[in-house]
Amino acid sequence: MKYKPSKIITLFTFAICFSINAQTNDVTTPLHLMQPDYVTPYVIPEKNNIENVLNRVYVFLEENTASKVINESDNSEVKDFKKAKGKIKFASGAFRLTSYEWGVTYAGMLLATEATGDKQYADYTNKRIKLIADVAENYKPENLKDSPVHTVLNPRALDDAGALCAAFIKVKKAGINANVDPVINNFIKYISEKEFRLKDGTLARNRPQDNTLWLDDMFMSVPALAQMGSYTGDVKYYDDAVKQVNQFSQRMFNSQKGIYMHGWVESMQVHPEFHWARANGWAVMTMVELLEVLPKNHPGYPQVLAQLQKHIAGLLQYQDGTGFWHQLLDRNDTYLETSATAIYTYAIARAINRGYVDKLAYTPAVVLAWNAVASKVNAKGQVEGTCVGTGMGFDPAFYYYRPVNLYAAHSYGPVLLAGAEMILLLKNTQFEINDSSIQVKG
Repeated sequence: MKYKPSKIITLFTFAICFSINAQTNDVTTPLHLMQPDYVTPYVIPEKNNIENVLNRVYVFLEENTASKVINESDNSEVKDFKKAKGKIKFASGAFRLTSYEWGVTYAGMLLATEATGDKQYADYTNKRIKLIADVAENYKPENLKDSPVHTVLNPRALDDAGALCAAFIKVKKAGINANVDPVINNFIKYISEKEFRLKDGTLARNRPQDNTLWLDDMFMSVPALAQMGSYTGDVKYYDDAVKQVNQFSQRMFNSQKGIYMHGWVESMQVHPEFHWARANGWAVMTMVELLEVLPKNHPGYPQVLAQLQKHIAGLLQYQDGTGFWHQLLDRNDTYLETSATAIYTYAIARAINRGYVDKLAYTPAVVLAWNAVASKVNAKGQVEGTCVGTGMGFDPAFYYYRPVNLYAAHSYGPVLLAGAEMILLLKNTQFEINDSSIQVKG
């Protein structure tokens, strides 16, 4: 009897499977210890590996961001800004030194030094913030727009002011040798007195519609207000910061899902909910940053803490099995996004380290999240899988198809923050593997 080749292959495969199954079964093998085929490494991170990630990011940013100012006419370095004639500009680089993303990066570098003890990270921040402050103080062009720091001198949106203001105050409190107070005061004046607000004082914008709340603006304002309260001791800044968190949350937090919508428009009779991941990152990071300096006896402290706990609990429901979160948190067919995952890693790890949330319950998920983030930092120190800058939309396609780019600045600061906070978490945490799962020793 002759068999066709296809039948021979089928019989051969059956024989192999039968042989394997005869040797590996519930009697002969502890099947619960079989190694799963994880997409993201399922391991307890080691401090030196995290430091390697942080150093790669540092090297990439040090090489690709300006650290000096040059004359436009001949590219010669400007060393005395009072004597500068003609137009000047920052030396070429891949990222803007005065963007809100770089406010986050400056803070991330400071925390990296705190966690690792390596001064190179803080030096990165101090060098560039001093440069910005020196230009702002000494270079006076006839037309303000000719200044390389014109958005610092004349902020036109919370994006121009908030994250940078918080970073400037942090370096001031750390003892930087630069006159940063004029910049700080200019930023906080814009946030407190000039930015558009709704009638109840909630910080808002008139785009894309009149009287629109952007969830992003919690972060573009509250950490700066909180840091100013800590810096000056003036409770009015704390009061405004708490008010913003509460009033944004009243309008934009979905208590059933435990997450925020991206945008809220006052004139809409219904409010479409698109739970954009990075905006939720700005929100959870805002509350962690506020609690860091808000006095515990402030009447708003319990409200902010409770809101943070509800938000973290909600976010954990949507973490993907890879450790990442999706571009739209509750739509699993949207892509996995790096910047939001890095922000959540930092914020939740810091909440654990500060005792705001249950360490036993949440640490394993944060470990998985960090492992996911680390997998997106390539050999050059570039961060992959980051959604580019994003406005506001009220249809799903807008969020589904936002591009990703290696030079989207939004991941670099969060990766530094996340890695640094994970190092601090490792210092205070003992782990064990129990039935193949990562557990915290109680």
